[in-house]
Amino acid sequence: MSSHHRAADPGRLQAVLPDWPPGTVAILATGAGNGPHAIPVSAAVRAGPRRVLIGLAATRGSLGRLRADPRVSLAIVAERVAVTAYGRARVLDNAAVVEGVVAVEIEIERVEDHDRPAFEIESGVRWRWIDADADRRDAAVRAALARIAEDV
Repeated sequence: MSSHHRAADPGRLQAVLPDWPPGTVAILATGAGNGPHAIPVSAAVRAGPRRVLIGLAATRGSLGRLRADPRVSLAIVAERVAVTAYGRARVLDNAAVVEGVVAVEIEIERVEDHDRPAFEIESGVRWRWIDADADRRDAAVRAALARIAEDV
């Protein structure tokens, strides 16, 4: 299946998650606590047609919000991709990522396609690590998430 799905009508639901380039910035929104809270994440890995793995720093407040209320949305905007995935998150405390990073699995319930015939997404936001250690760490996190995706 192509990563580009031209919507016949606005807001149509997709059956599965599209593919997106590694390192694409996705926006994770959680809802527990004082209302909606959104953060950018650099390590979001498609782990199947209806499953995403993300890596979050163990110090992130989002982990507590996910444990209190697992409902989340993940907005992904990349070249030819504009979707929001809605589902339930589960913190994988026993999954080895890298020191200080926790894996979070999102089981997707629905995927809303924001693509329209009137426009085309030419590119998405991408991280460029200016610190070599941070760049290596981010690559290690994405590689670990890919391994977890294969094991589960």
